[in-house]
Amino acid sequence: MARFLRSLFPSQPERISGLPPSANGASSFHLLWQVPPRPLREVRADFEVVDPPTVDRLYFWALQVNFIDTVHSAGPAGAHFGLQHHPAYPGSGAVNWGGYHSGGGELTGTESALPSTLDNVNTRDYSWSPGRTYRFRVGPGSGPGRWQGSVIDLHTGQATVVRELLVEADALISPMVWSEVFARCDDPPVTVRWANFEADPADGAGTIRAKTVRLNYQTHGGGGCANTNTFIDASGSGFVQRTATERLNPTGTLLALR
Repeated sequence: MARFLRSLFPSQPERISGLPPSANGASSFHLLWQVPPRPLREVRADFEVVDPPTVDRLYFWALQVNFIDTVHSAGPAGAHFGLQHHPAYPGSGAVNWGGYHSGGGELTGTESALPSTLDNVNTRDYSWSPGRTYRFRVGPGSGPGRWQGSVIDLHTGQATVVRELLVEADALISPMVWSEVFARCDDPPVTVRWANFEADPADGAGTIRAKTVRLNYQTHGGGGCANTNTFIDASGSGFVQRTATERLNPTGTLLALR
């Protein structure tokens, strides 16, 4: 049906091969959590690489949040925490916790205890394995204005704190997860799975479990690939993002877990 409708209403040629011509050289697609618009204290998401990259290109999978200062009604800064397939790092394994001020410029943070092969304050060496589930956590750090990013290997139980970002904020809003792919649109498919989206409200109320997401894909004009897709897995308990495949669920689609 999707192919039939596109044939009836062609707009722009599909980009299904070659490198994305976007400003940063990536094609991205996003899952926007459908949660009440309330200040949050902590957010968590489980992540697994099902079919790993086979090319020496950067892949970045992250949990993103915005920061707000509810007392002074300050506008949001944004940050992202997640794993990378980064060919310049040992075994192509890296973890990143960084972000940007709303007016531009990178957020500052504490020095990470993890080494960084490229000496990048945001991106650190981290060995991860396909087929294992990792829990991403963003929440309060060691004091006011400190926000910690950490990852738990649910196979071993090993928890790793990457570092703390220094942001004058007292809450989080607008959680989402995404894939940012710097590979060719026609490189071999890569599949990742997201599950267990959780958010703890800042007022201490019970944990919110986000079971519905709204899909977004980078547009053709923005340099995005047209052959990425997001769908619910066979168990009905997780969201799957896949590259180099037919897009069956377009931008704006709402997907709900069982």
